[in-house]
Amino acid sequence: MNLQRTLKKEIFCSSIGLHTGRKVNMQINPAPAGTGIVFLRKDLPNARPILADFKSVCDTTMATTIGYDGVTVSTIEHLMSAFCGMGLDNALVEIDSFEVPIMDGSARPFVNMLKRVGTRPQGKFKKMLVIKKPVSVKEGEGSAMLLPSNEFKITYDIDFKNKIIGRQSYSFPFSDKNYEDHICCARTFGFLKEVEFLQARGLGLGGSLDNAIILDDDRVINKEGLRMPDEFVKHKILDAVGDLFLLGMPIIGHFVAHRSGHRLNNLLLRELMRQESCWEIISEDHPPQSKEFKSCNIPSFTILDAVQI
Repeated sequence: MNLQRTLKKEIFCSSIGLHTGRKVNMQINPAPAGTGIVFLRKDLPNARPILADFKSVCDTTMATTIGYDGVTVSTIEHLMSAFCGMGLDNALVEIDSFEVPIMDGSARPFVNMLKRVGTRPQGKFKKMLVIKKPVSVKEGEGSAMLLPSNEFKITYDIDFKNKIIGRQSYSFPFSDKNYEDHICCARTFGFLKEVEFLQARGLGLGGSLDNAIILDDDRVINKEGLRMPDEFVKHKILDAVGDLFLLGMPIIGHFVAHRSGHRLNNLLLRELMRQESCWEIISEDHPPQSKEFKSCNIPSFTILDAVQI
């Protein structure tokens, strides 16, 4: 259970990009142990691979974007969230656009693809980062922190003036089952006025009722409504899982956020790495040095082990 994992075989998918509205082709390939998650722009012949790492984040406006020298891949958080949720450590993602396909606006299509293909263990143990002391960041009314815990746990609180959303809170211990059952299907959301504003300026051209929850002042415009009453806060958690996985390893700690977003999530990881006394990296071949962390619960990844090809 503690070994790194990669895909049993490649996955191909195609969907529109959120901003261009154009078709995006993406292939996810198995990768050797220790590779991590790597993106490669196939539409740019001389592009170098981009490691999915918090230090590679170059923009957090409405999505998480990684890149170097103008070569970028945007809206990676839903795919990264699915990888984390399903326990996938190593993959090469080949893509022919600057943005990951939006699919239905959640991580569920990616989770379903991962389950259909399945994963296989590799001959190298996972590394995990154990939070030893609290680390926090704050900006405006938003805050995000990581607290010591013997498991990966998330508590998230949002507060919107829009009466349909209002204030929502959700807390859960992380496992692949909890992620699949309660988080991965939560869709991204936006307000009709914002969508119209963006599309008038050539952005968000792929945004539609098929891949987002759209709200006006007093109602959800989507005819099917919400998938769950707290879909809004759960989508924020979905995003956070993807953003935190840019650390490159699972976290053993309690992530607590209030009105956070992609920018604060990334700032938290940067602050965490600066405070080296607040964490410890462990694996089966490098057990924890501190006695109080020897009882850490490793996140459960069991669903994909049972998939038969």
